[in-house]
Amino acid sequence: MNLDLIPNIKNTKSGNFFLLAGPCAIEGEEMAFQICEKIKTITDKLEIPFIFKGSFKKANRSRLDSFTGIGDDKALEILKKVGEHFNVPTVTDIHEVSDAYKAAKYVDVLQIPAFLVRQTDLVVAAAKTGKVVNLKKGQFMSADAMKHAVKKVTDSGNEQVWITDRGTMFGYQDMIVDFRGIPTMQQYAPTILDITHSLQQPNQVSGVTGGKPELIETIAKAGIAVGVDGIFLETHYDPSCAKSDGANMLKLDYLENLLTKLVAIRKTIFKFT
Repeated sequence: MNLDLIPNIKNTKSGNFFLLAGPCAIEGEEMAFQICEKIKTITDKLEIPFIFKGSFKKANRSRLDSFTGIGDDKALEILKKVGEHFNVPTVTDIHEVSDAYKAAKYVDVLQIPAFLVRQTDLVVAAAKTGKVVNLKKGQFMSADAMKHAVKKVTDSGNEQVWITDRGTMFGYQDMIVDFRGIPTMQQYAPTILDITHSLQQPNQVSGVTGGKPELIETIAKAGIAVGVDGIFLETHYDPSCAKSDGANMLKLDYLENLLTKLVAIRKTIFKFT
């Protein structure tokens, strides 16, 4: 894996895991700048390669009245400003073929949502932009099945592809992480663990997804112990006021303590391997 191919990424020689982190959705310019500044300060201190994450729109909502975004162009412009101001790479998720070409003008990594990872046209369109493609493992898919999604990207002429595990459906309203799948997926591409969405509780009667943020540290520690290449997390200075996925987000104030512990675990494991 060559992170140095990503524009403006830092701390690639540290031996640390890399981090994709930011708010679930771009709610405005001020909040995006505030969150990115905090994460960048922490990751520079701990020498963690950092990619700022923010969705420019939320297309997979349970209810019609759920927040979907502040406007595609406005949100993408904010992502671009954040990347340029803090000199960090950025990632956003896409939902339609046209999104791939639009978003590629603004961000460095295109993310395919878990529900859409089998959509061939979408995956191929992302691959053909030449950007890094982050494939989220479908909640309904086995780890081994992700080799086919990876092959769609590489067969399209793009070798820059990652896999992100975000848990597997367990019944109707819970998720579970099968850590046996991490080394399986690493055979096909660098593998990231999404430590916030893995704790979602979807399909609630209210139509608003729940979560178990108190277990974020538990999932994260286990992922680092297994040897994931990267960590994905969504964070907000006040998750209770976040307009999307607040129930499973990490409060920004807790981020440094969590990452400090994860770096220590990583160093310990590599010391003895």
